Formats: sequence, structure tokens, C-alpha cells
Amino acid sequence: MDILTVGAILLLLMLLMLSGGVWIAMTLAICGWVGQAFFTTSQPGLNLFSAFWESNASWELAALPLFIWMGEILFRTKLSQEMFTGLAPWLGRIPGRLFHTTILGCGIFGSVSGSSAATCATIAKVSLPELKKRGYDENIAIGSLATAGTLGILIPPSITMVVYAVAADASIIRIFLAGFLPGLVLMFLFCAYIAWWALRNKALMPAEEPPTSLREKLRLSRNLIPCALLIVFICWSLVAGWATATECAAYGVVGALALAAWSRSLTWSNFKEGLFGSARTSCMIMFILAGAAFLTKTMAFTGIPRELAEWVNSMHLSPYALIACLVLVYLVLGTALDGISMIVLTAAVVLPMIQKAGFDLIWFGIFVILLVEIAEVTPPVGFNLFVLQNMTGKDSNRIARAAIPFFLCLVLCIGLITVFPQIVTIVPDLVMGPAK
Repeated sequence: MDILTVGAILLLLMLLMLSGGVWIAMTLAICGWVGQAFFTTSQPGLNLFSAFWESNASWELAALPLFIWMGEILFRTKLSQEMFTGLAPWLGRIPGRLFHTTILGCGIFGSVSGSSAATCATIAKVSLPELKKRGYDENIAIGSLATAGTLGILIPPSITMVVYAVAADASIIRIFLAGFLPGLVLMFLFCAYIAWWALRNKALMPAEEPPTSLREKLRLSRNLIPCALLIVFICWSLVAGWATATECAAYGVVGALALAAWSRSLTWSNFKEGLFGSARTSCMIMFILAGAAFLTKTMAFTGIPRELAEWVNSMHLSPYALIACLVLVYLVLGTALDGISMIVLTAAVVLPMIQKAGFDLIWFGIFVILLVEIAEVTPPVGFNLFVLQNMTGKDSNRIARAAIPFFLCLVLCIGLITVFPQIVTIVPDLVMGPAK
């Protein structure tokens, strides 16, 4: 049977099971098993066990439950409420007001966690209850979180960047530096859309809070100091090389517990609730990761990603037509694969094509990571959609619809770095000199 026909069959099976209410992780694993059992000569049972073990037996992945636990602590004590109380007076005059906290929070936390899932889950746990309580539109809040959560893989350090750098034999430090400016541009685009939406939909915004004097703003800002110091400490520890991402996550948990105890909002009850909540969310994410890892093995055995890449190569396109075609290919792959798998399975075919077309590999790395971000919010296997579905109880399709405007911001960012590649290359060139 033709390989692309096999891909279409597996995609149809996945859509049928998801629409029938089958657990997401089970759907991914079943599609992987069917693909291997009926369309390859491999042993699906053996590969299932190895995929589940390999996907979760990772020291780097230990940062995920720790960062989620930190978010649970901030959420279940009064620390998150104090953060919003401190921010509210300063954002009162900006269109969109506290909506911007989701973007700023994801940008700051993304630079610490390096994980899209951890960023999305942690900031959602802290911000969604506060925004809902203050009367902010839920669709904009959820849509912004689904897409801004992807900043975790664009703003360094990022595991996805490391994987790409290894696959492309490129400098890890250079690609880390290349991610900063596009990350800031993307945050600006998200905030600009929120401001535009707020100006056009004033009736859907909560009533403005009464104006406060500078003295009162400074007094309320004291609430920001404890959490701000914690975030600065975590970021500095990582940037200075004092600790790994996983160690920083552990410091974050200890710091959040200490702050909660110092503010006298930590009780045995909310400590247990936070621990159980983080365990549930972490298990959900890891189970989905395991199912996705098994499906990725199936994709590798069937050769679907390589077939797509070779099909593009056979068309002998002009450089920018090649880029446009690769966008479509990666968008299709993003409906069935996680970002790291997309890079690993296509690197051997795609990277020589990119070099031959005259594109810089560092620029292409950021280009691919932005496409991976789009995959994180693209049904049926948009990982951030699954995270928010579990946390909010909303259908993933509704979350995807809410994320469409922010999805278009991602597309616009891809267009900007394609037209102005200096957005990607200027920072590494200034710091490390022009690439040879």
C-alpha cells in the first residue's frame, strides 16, 4: 500500500477515536499499534514498551512535574492573587489590562522551563482562576494561553533547540541567541492583538478599576516582590550556569513553599491538594508523551515523514517556493507528531535541501521551531490543546477555535522572519560574530 495512503488511514482512525471520546494517550498508542501491526514488519508490543519507557525515563523531563507543582503552590496559596493585585494598577490604562499577564507570564516562565507543556500548564494554573474571577473573557484567556505557552520552546533554553542543533551540526549557543528576538517579536504580536481586541470589544471587558495614585501603586507592587525575586533567581541560576533546568525547577518548588509559608498561606490541606494536583497533571502529560512517542516510532517505521520530504525534494522548487512547501509539510506532520520527532525524522532529507537553496541553518532552526509552535495548537494532536482541555474541561476543538487569532500571529511571525531574516541572525552575529 502507498505510504501516504497509510498515513491517511491512521489519521482517519485517530479522528474517529478522538471524536468518540477515547483518551488522547490511548488514541495515539492505538494508532501507533495499528500502524505497526498492519503496515510494517516490526513488533508493536516490544516497541510499545520501549517507547513508553524511553519517553518518560528522562532527567530533563523531571523538570516538568516540578514546575507544575510550583504553579500549583502559587495557585493554591494567596501568592498568585497577590501577583495579580500588584500588576492590576500598572496595567489598568493599557487596552486588554490583565489579559497581558498570560503573555508576559508565558514569556518569563518559558525562559526558565524550556517546555511548552510546563509553561502552558503552570501559567494556566495561576492565571485562569484570577482572570475568571475578575470577569475577563474566557475564550481570549484560553486562546492566548494555548499559543503563548509555546514560547517555552522558542525562548532559550529549549530542549527542541538542542535537538535541532545536534541534528543540523550547528552551534547550540548560536541558536539559543537566535531565539531571543523572535520570541520578543511574537510576544509583541500577541499583546498587540489583545489590545486591538479589547478596544473593539469594550463591552466584553470587565469594568475598569478605580484609578490609583503612584503611592498606592507602589504599595500594591510590594505583592510582586516575593514572586518576582523567585523568578529572577531561577532565571539567573540557569543563565549563569549554576543549575540545570531540572535543578532550577526544584529550587522553584522550594522557593514557592518558603514564600507560601512566610506569607502564612501554606496549610497542610493546600499542600496535599497542590501535590495531588501536580501529580494528576504530570501523569496526564507524561501519558500523552508516551503515546506520542509510540506513534512517532510508527511514523519512522512506515517512512511517512521521509516520503513527504523526498516528495518535496523531487519538485526542484525555487528557494522561497521550497520554504512555502516545507511549511505545508510540517503543518501536516504537526497533526500527528510532536515537535522533536518532526525535526529528527525529517532532518536527514530537509537540511541538505535548505543548505543547497542557500538558507542559513540557524535561521531555518528558528523557522522550524515556529512551525513546531503552530503544531502545538493544531488539532488533532496539538499538545497544548490537550493540556488546557485537561485543566479547563473545555473541548480541544473549542480551545483551538479560541486560539485562531493567536495562531495567525504565529503565521505572521514566520512571514516576518522570512522577509527580514536579520530578526533571527542579528543577535548571534553581534555576540559571536558573523557565521562562517
